[in-house]
Amino acid sequence: MASLIGRLFLGLVVVGIGAGLCVSAWGMGSRVPIQGATAAEFELPDLQGNTHRLSHYRGKVVLLNFWATWCTACIKEMPAMQKAYDRLKDKGFVILAVNELEDADHVRAHIQEHGHTFPVLLDSNNDVANLYGVYGLPVTVFIDRQGVVREYLKGGLLTEERIHRIFEQLTTDKPQLDLGKSGSGLS
Repeated sequence: MASLIGRLFLGLVVVGIGAGLCVSAWGMGSRVPIQGATAAEFELPDLQGNTHRLSHYRGKVVLLNFWATWCTACIKEMPAMQKAYDRLKDKGFVILAVNELEDADHVRAHIQEHGHTFPVLLDSNNDVANLYGVYGLPVTVFIDRQGVVREYLKGGLLTEERIHRIFEQLTTDKPQLDLGKSGSGLS
């Protein structure tokens, strides 16, 4: 009986390790950042090969968006992101659009075709997506001027008005968190 229990335990350990390796290999995020916590630092290249670090944007409101060209919801919300970027970039707002696992030439062609001008970063190993608990696309994280996570949105939920409203809330002296229905974010 002890031998059977030992084999079952060993089997469960092997299955658990295998599942962990699959999650890691598929690039599924591990943990969603906690609202009110400091955003995790990262460094990624953009489409021109320049390196961007999150800390370079301290003092600005950052919309960190995880996306891919094959993601319909991602593509649908990008025009709203562009309009908000055009409207707010001179007021201390930046978008960092983090592309997941796609070829730089393919992403570059897509961005040029759609006329987006905000920075597009390449997460070719899915490291930053994993760091931010990304599981499914699109995911958007709003980070305030002090580098604190204030909003985590899953799904194609962005509109120009929503981006502007969150920006306004984050640029007031005392942003009001509303952890109501969805458990996330600013209202």
